[in-house]
Formats: sequence, C-alpha cells, structure tokens
Amino acid sequence: MARGATACSISPIWERHLLDAGDPPRVTFHHHEYDEVEPTATSWPSDNLVQRSFFFGPVEVSTLRSLLPLHLCHCTTKFELLTACLWRCRTIALNLNPNEKVRMLCVGNLRSKFNPSLPLGYYGNVIVFPAAITTVRNLLHNPLGYTVELLKQAKASMTMEYAKSVAALMVLRAKQLNFTAVAGSFVVSDLTKIGFEDIDFGWGKAVFAGAAKAVGVISFFVSTKSKKGEVGTSVPICLPAPAMERFEKELDNMLKGHPIQGKEE
Repeated sequence: MARGATACSISPIWERHLLDAGDPPRVTFHHHEYDEVEPTATSWPSDNLVQRSFFFGPVEVSTLRSLLPLHLCHCTTKFELLTACLWRCRTIALNLNPNEKVRMLCVGNLRSKFNPSLPLGYYGNVIVFPAAITTVRNLLHNPLGYTVELLKQAKASMTMEYAKSVAALMVLRAKQLNFTAVAGSFVVSDLTKIGFEDIDFGWGKAVFAGAAKAVGVISFFVSTKSKKGEVGTSVPICLPAPAMERFEKELDNMLKGHPIQGKEE
C-alpha cells in the first residue's frame, strides 16, 4: 500500500495440511532440543544480565578459520565457524559443571528441503532447531573441529522427515513441549540471508535490518557494517555481567589465533 501497489507481489497460501504430523503421528528422531531439563542443570539467571554485540569481518573470520583442522577449513561455513567459536566461549564464560550437558540449537528453515516443494506463497512456520549436544568437558577438551562436526551433524538432520517428526512430537506432547531454556542451552538464528535489508516499503531501504539484541539464550546473526564501513556479521550476546567479562576474554584469545585449551578437572 505504501508503494501504491494494488495487490501482493506473492499471494499468501494457507494449506497447513502440507505439514501435518501424519496419522498416526510417528516420532522418528530423538529431539534433544525438547529434552526435559536435568535436575542438576544450571538455571538461566533473571537479573544482572548484560548485552554486548560482537562484529566479525573478513579478518576475524579468517583468523578463526585458521584454528580448524585442514579437512574442515574449506567445507565449514561462516555460520558453522562462528557458532562453534561462540558456543565454546560462552560455555567457558558460564563456568558450568564439567559433567553438565550443553546444547547448541541451530534454527533452520526447511522450505528448500521439501519434495515436492511448498507453494511459493506458503507463509506457515517451516522452522526447526535441532540440537547438537555434548558435555562441558567434551566441548572444551576437544579441538574446535569437534565442535564444528557436532554442528554439521545437527544441521544434516534438517530434512522433511525431521519436520514431520517434530510435528508428531507436538501432537503427542502438546502443551508439555518446551525447548530446554537453561544456561547450558544456546540458540542461534542466522538472519544474514533473510533479505530484510532489501525491503522497500516506499521510503527507501532499511539502514539496519535485524535483531537489535539477544533474547535470553537466543542470539542472532545480522549483516552489518563496522565503523570503518567493513561488511561483516554482528552477533548480540546476553550473559550475566561476570560471565560476559570472561566471554570477551576468551573470544579475544581466539581472535588472536589462540585455540581454547580446556583445563584439567
């Protein structure tokens, strides 16, 4: 309307039946993202939280990539690389029990995974967030390549069958279904390719398009520019104040090309 158009460029399509769980509903995957919280899990604090945003340009990405083993250097995406580094730094910063399970939930859009394809105007939710899961000890005592491999495995599970399994789980567990929102859970959503910056409502393109801050354990990857005009990715992080200091220290070490070394317990 703001641009004087008389119709939508793409007509919306409802057709929710395309993602039905099936009859009977069958859960065919282990959905760690919906695991019940362990009694010993560290709860997420409700106060003394601070926000920081971290910028990763070509130099930062190249430095972090140098920490990977050769067989992963060229097949690891920027998203996988940055997520692995942030997950490790965040886990160290929170000072969790070495035996505690930690989860990295990668939000993924499954629209391209369907065969036959979903209609162009289908505007329902086609998002899943499978979890990479390990213990604090394993995450920090193994090299960065271990973390990347965990993320790759989680991403590889994002299939049409996975979406059907999630739908079945929602039917069977209904209101009891919640993702594991504890300190050891970290959720990352990549908004860099969503295209918000190219949307023009009639008064020009956006100066900034993305999430301004993290939401609890959820962070977002946003396309942005540094003060020097360098194009890169900005990631807001939310942590308790003492943990944020440790996070910045660990990330700074990695950006200097120093791999994280786990401490013996």
